[in-house]
Amino acid sequence: MAKALESDLYGPVKAFLERQGYAVKGEVRGCDVVGVRGSEAPVIVELKRAFSLGLVLQGVDRLALSEHTYLGVGTWPKNARDIKKLCRRLGLGLLVVTGERVDVLLDPLPYKPRKNPKKTARLLGEHARRVGDPNRGGSSTRVPVMTAYRQEALRCAALLAEHGPMTLKAIRAATDAPKAASILQDDVYGWFERVARGTYRLTPEGKRGLDRFGWSQ
Repeated sequence: MAKALESDLYGPVKAFLERQGYAVKGEVRGCDVVGVRGSEAPVIVELKRAFSLGLVLQGVDRLALSEHTYLGVGTWPKNARDIKKLCRRLGLGLLVVTGERVDVLLDPLPYKPRKNPKKTARLLGEHARRVGDPNRGGSSTRVPVMTAYRQEALRCAALLAEHGPMTLKAIRAATDAPKAASILQDDVYGWFERVARGTYRLTPEGKRGLDRFGWSQ
C-alpha cells in the first residue's frame, strides 16, 4: 500500500485532538497542526510520511513554542524502540497515523536521565587504570581496543617472554598487574599456560599477541 501523503495525516490527527476538546487548525505560523484547549499550552504536531532527522529537527524547533510537541508519522518505524528512546530524551511525543487511526507511542515529558553509578564507576576505573592513551577516538580499524585489562595481560606476557615460567607471586611483584591472578587463570586471549600450581608460561599465541601490539614493556 502506498504511503500516505503528509496532508492525509492531518484529518485523523485533527479528529483525534478534537475528541479531547481541542480547537484544531492547520498550518499556523509554520506548524502543521495546532490544538488549543482553554488556557493550556498548545499541542503542536509536525507531520511526515516517515520518521526522519528533518522531522526531529522540526520538533525540537517547536519545543520553543510548546512543551506539548508531537511528531506524527504515516508508517510504523522499523526501529520504534530506538526512536522512542530518542524522542523521550528530546522531550517529544510520537504519533503513528494509519488510515483514520492515531496511535500514541509516546507523550512528551521533560527528560530526566537516570544515573547509573555502577557504569560511571566502571568508566572512571577504566580511565584511571589505562596507561597512556593507546587508542585513537572514533577509529574504525580492526585493531582491538587497548583496554586496561589488555595492558595488564601484555605486561604479564612480556615478563614471561623475558624470564620464562613464573609464579603469580613473582609476576605481581615484578609488574603493575593487580588482576594478574584472574588474567592468567581465565586466559581470555589464550596467551598463558599453567605448568605447575600457581606457575605459568607464555604460549605461542601469547608471543604473537606481543608482536601484534608491538609490546616491549
